[in-house]
Order: sequence, then structure tokens, then C-alpha cells
Amino acid sequence: MTKTKLGIIGAMEIEVALLLEKLENRRQSAVAGSAFYEGTLEGVDSVIVQCGVGKVNAAMCAQTLCGRFGVTHLVNTGIAGSLCAQLDIGDLVVSRDAMYHDFDCVHFGYPYGRVPGMDVTAFPADDTLLAYAFAAAEMVNPGHTKVGRIASGDQFVADPAVKQRIVDSTRGLCTEMEGAAIAQTAYRNGIPFVILRAISDKADDSAEMDYPTFEKLAAHRCAEVTRKLAKHLREAEEAEEM
Repeated sequence: MTKTKLGIIGAMEIEVALLLEKLENRRQSAVAGSAFYEGTLEGVDSVIVQCGVGKVNAAMCAQTLCGRFGVTHLVNTGIAGSLCAQLDIGDLVVSRDAMYHDFDCVHFGYPYGRVPGMDVTAFPADDTLLAYAFAAAEMVNPGHTKVGRIASGDQFVADPAVKQRIVDSTRGLCTEMEGAAIAQTAYRNGIPFVILRAISDKADDSAEMDYPTFEKLAAHRCAEVTRKLAKHLREAEEAEEM
């Protein structure tokens, strides 16, 4: 049985700070301008990185985790704007899959969002990680978790018209700037992944007002879910060893 090694990616310092505080036996290395922290989180060998904002940063760090650090699972944790009327500030989303909302090769015969050369438009999350993540989210904020699609693009959405375009083209539950790039990288490497998002704003003209107020709450909530997910992985591994 392969021992679990968990790769955890957050875009911003606030999204990884609480996890780094809980990372035991921490050691740091720098790769391509990013700091990677190895250690143990909830008894699981883990590598945590703050990738920075945007799809390229996210993909670079995800590939480094897969190739250089040899992680067996990838988790992307952070905040997002709601695309769903039933998702309020502080609610949680667990990815069923993830796709780009700003990738358009329709002119060449591809479905909207499909990357040429890929056999899927939305990259599917791992069923086991999804189940663990949902269970962890329900422990943190019972009754306020949805499972669905993450829509990613290099854009902070604060315009109702843009929000509606993303809803129409992706049917996503929330929008952010890294998840689909991490999902694609995991998919190409054959690594199970899941994306966790806590809602920090409504992705409309209230975003500028809501975002500074609720960013910290949402990020902390998502970090707590990530810790509980790691615990679920450890318990599952221990059960297999018995």
C-alpha cells in the first residue's frame, strides 16, 4: 500500500497560514519562487504551498507537488465567489469537477471550456476525497455545504453580467482563479484531487464591500475543513493497515 502524501495548495497567505501553524516537523524549500513546507498535518505526511493568484501560478505549484515532492493526493483550499443563490457567505463548496470559464476554442469545434487535447471539459474530482471533504465540511458548518462544479478563470468577478455569463456557460456553483488549473494538472498526472471553497462574496457588485469583511472567516473555515480531511485520510490509511 502506498503511504499517503498530501499536497495542499492555497493561493493566498490567509488560505494557508492556519494550516502551516498546525504542520508539525516543518521544513521549507524553495522551488521556482514558491516556498514549499513539508511536515505532518493531522498525522499525514503533507506538503503545503501558497501558490499565488491565478491559473499559471496554481499549475506550476501543482506540477511541482506531483513531480518533485511525489504527493499522492492534491487538495486545493481557499475562498470563492458564489454563483448560486443558495450559497451564502461562509457556506462551503466541495468540487464534483472543475472547468475553465475563460477558455474558448469553440471556433475550432471544441465545447466551451474544453482545452484542446483533453478528453474532458470539466476535470472530475476523486470520489473518495470528495466524500471525505464533504463529511469534513459538514462537521465544520453543518447543513451549509454543496457539491458541484468549480468555475475558474483569471478574473475577480464583481459584475452581475459577468457572473451570469459564467453561470450560463459553466453551470458552476462558485467562481475563483486557481481550481481548474490544479484539477487539470492532477488529471494529467493521474493524482486524485478535490477542491474546497468557502464563499467570501457573491461575485456581483457587492463583492468589493463583502470581500474584505468575510475573507478571513471563509479562509479559516476552509482551512479547518482541510485539517479534518487530512484526519479522514489518516484514519482510512490506519484502517487498511489493520
